[in-house]
Amino acid sequence: MVSLGNFMTKTLHMKYTKLKYLGFMLLFVIALSFGKCTLSTKEAPDKDKSTIDFSEISNRGELIAGVSTNSTDYFVYRGKPMGFQYEILNKFTEKYGLKLKIVVENDLIKSADYLRKRDIDIIAQSLTITPERKEVFEFTEPIGQTRQILVQRSYPINETDSAETINNQLELSGKTIHIQKGGSSYDRLMNIAEEIAGNINIVENDTLEMEALIRLVANGEIDYTVCDENVAIINKAYYKNIDISIPVSFPQNLAWAVRKESNALKDSINKWLIEYKQTAEYHVIYNKYFKSSRAPQTMASVFYSGKSGKISEYDATIRDAADMIGWDWRLLASLIFQESRFNPSAVSWAGAFGIMQLMPSTADFLGVNRNSSISEQIYAGARYINYLDKLVPESVTTHKDRVKFILAGYNVGFGHVQDAIRLAEKHNYNPNVWDGNVEYFLLHKSNPRFYLDEVVKHGYCSGYQPVNYVNEIIDRYEHYRNVIPLS
Repeated sequence: MVSLGNFMTKTLHMKYTKLKYLGFMLLFVIALSFGKCTLSTKEAPDKDKSTIDFSEISNRGELIAGVSTNSTDYFVYRGKPMGFQYEILNKFTEKYGLKLKIVVENDLIKSADYLRKRDIDIIAQSLTITPERKEVFEFTEPIGQTRQILVQRSYPINETDSAETINNQLELSGKTIHIQKGGSSYDRLMNIAEEIAGNINIVENDTLEMEALIRLVANGEIDYTVCDENVAIINKAYYKNIDISIPVSFPQNLAWAVRKESNALKDSINKWLIEYKQTAEYHVIYNKYFKSSRAPQTMASVFYSGKSGKISEYDATIRDAADMIGWDWRLLASLIFQESRFNPSAVSWAGAFGIMQLMPSTADFLGVNRNSSISEQIYAGARYINYLDKLVPESVTTHKDRVKFILAGYNVGFGHVQDAIRLAEKHNYNPNVWDGNVEYFLLHKSNPRFYLDEVVKHGYCSGYQPVNYVNEIIDRYEHYRNVIPLS
């Protein structure tokens, strides 16, 4: 496979036919590597991964999507997973009863490799549809349109800033333009260089995505970049000193990409997407991320994951409390979001109070009350988690299962969890495994067949609530892991 890394910095002399030919061959080889080559026996994937289409995905019950993290596609804001791609993907998976698993990857070349290797089912990014990419992928119905825009500073940031203002595409000759590696900007700039019979020095960056490059322009670290107009507009509202008035392409369709053999997946997405784009819900989601005046405020917030990695204003205490009980602090933060959304004044209909939503009797047991500080309540909640952990049978050996037992107990009381464990034992299920075992009996503990069983000590339980509680905390924790650093 030919690596684009060998071409990260290049001066284009488009008037020479030989270099033009080499550029074409480079694209051809990349397309061949990603989509056309025959794997050797040693490199061949497992038989069950050789063809993964919509039926296999449905049987698996999970769609695995490669998504980039930025201020429009996927991020966490004030503890809540958000983003245009994330929300649209969620609507699609909800339609077909699938779970959504997100693999974060901002490098388009790596995303293409993941797709080729069947590590993901779809690249759910705003990909420009180009002839070269169509040789490699199947594209879905467009999810939107954009054009590519030159990003430059609208005025010097200091006396030593010597960047020249570009007023049209002819003035790109002789300039150095930094772009995201693997994006379609490279092809467009090559065409412009040929059209104007000039030299454009293109620097491809394989570690930074479009928004990071825009930030470098605004800070004066580089002079020019090229990005999609919808991304440029959002960032213009945040970085007041950038100019985004010079287009470098005509309007282009944006779509998701699937493997060539995933025809049923593509058809299912297209059928749904054509109808969904006509709904008011789609336009509300689109406007929220690309037209709302609040989008720049989200970017500027310290609670926007792309800026500081903060989930809440109580992160320091949450980290310390999580260390006390041997938990990932992001897991504890997900529990707290589920309980109170980090609102220390929250009070439930049942009388639970504060940031940890402790019941008065539990709070008294832990030595806190409504007048206790937020830190004291968080530490008390951690002590209660530690108490619940001691109630989990020692035979539950995996951390993943122990966490789920604890979460269920935190929500509904550990007596009901113990009932579900006993029911699992009686019916020859595994009492040490949560998923599909103890979970199943807690979920069905509203059924008289189970809550009237002689092994049940705590009676009826509306099991949907604690099972859903566990699932939502774990799902949110995975989102936190995707975009929030551990340390």
